[in-house]
Amino acid sequence: MSVSFAEGLTIVGALLLGASAVSGLTRRTVLSTAVLAVAAGILLALTGVVELSPRDEGLVVLVELVLLLTLFSDGLLVEEGLLRRHWHPAARALVLAMPVNAVLLALLAKALFGHLSWLECFLLGFALSPTDPVVTSSVVASARVPERVRHTLNLESGLNDGLALPFVLFFLAFAGDPQGSAVGSAGELAVESVIGLVVGALLAGAAGRLLDRLPEWALAERYEGLYALGLGLASFGVADLAHGNGLISAFVAGLVFALVRHEIPEVFHHFNENLSSVLQIVAFAVFGALVVATEWTGSVAALAGFIAFALFVARPASVLLAFTGVHLSRPEKLFIAWFGPKGIASMLFALFILNSTAPDRTLVFDIAAFTILASIVAHGLTDTVAGGWIEQRVGPR
Repeated sequence: MSVSFAEGLTIVGALLLGASAVSGLTRRTVLSTAVLAVAAGILLALTGVVELSPRDEGLVVLVELVLLLTLFSDGLLVEEGLLRRHWHPAARALVLAMPVNAVLLALLAKALFGHLSWLECFLLGFALSPTDPVVTSSVVASARVPERVRHTLNLESGLNDGLALPFVLFFLAFAGDPQGSAVGSAGELAVESVIGLVVGALLAGAAGRLLDRLPEWALAERYEGLYALGLGLASFGVADLAHGNGLISAFVAGLVFALVRHEIPEVFHHFNENLSSVLQIVAFAVFGALVVATEWTGSVAALAGFIAFALFVARPASVLLAFTGVHLSRPEKLFIAWFGPKGIASMLFALFILNSTAPDRTLVFDIAAFTILASIVAHGLTDTVAGGWIEQRVGPR
């Protein structure tokens, strides 16, 4: 970034002031904070206020931190009763819809951008397959949306980021080294996922038991949110140090902690909402500026066709196929099928790709970047409208 520390603070301060000043407007209209933040980033880049390099390691750290906090918070919001009642649609979305969506995107990428290798096409498909918990947060929190729809989207967006990561790393490794050992890499990634799951569950269980043993005066009420936040950060760090998947660890830690300590999640939710909102606004503004720095030199028609397919065909078709036989009404299925926004996780994966040794890494990054941008705008502008639409047809239940 070509800005000084003082200039950076000024820009971030202005972004937060602006986002706060129009927060009431975004709740009542089709506008969303994510869309406005991306637009602000684009404006800052076009006017030359900021100049970003996609290879800046600080960008990866920022996006990873936002994703970590979001995943941990999503895990905390999952209640045991809701997990029992709503696991089936979410499981279908994860096990069936996500890989089908990735395959559809890979096939079209190969058709439109023929010089990409199959490994790079599947890398692109899986990088764009996770749904974003940040962009869907307003939908998940809306009382107008039926409970089972909200929690299906919450479980899906919370889990698929961590589940897609091993596939991204797998294809990323082979795109840069096609002669590598597939079995060895797959086994290594599986071990990382298991380590992340075990670390997150163990740390959350230990943190819950510690709270049971603390005297009532030991933990002040206003520090309960910090206690939970510390668990989220530690779960990622310990898993990463143990060569595991830190993102999976963070989500599992939040999930297990929510199941063993019911009173903490609500406290942390309010604390985390302000903290994560700050980072989300900055991350989306940075991404908007980053898109300006990305110079598309390929076919505009091919890029537009890929984006339209990703938003209007691949996601809806994969979800509707996966939900065959699932006891949801047609409006509920259509609502879930539409809300498959690409966001923080895909941004992180795209940055991973750009900093890899894949031969066509810049092209794959460009395609992913413009698809994410289009998704943020399309889904960010329709969350309020879609909430009213499903309330009229189904009602909140």
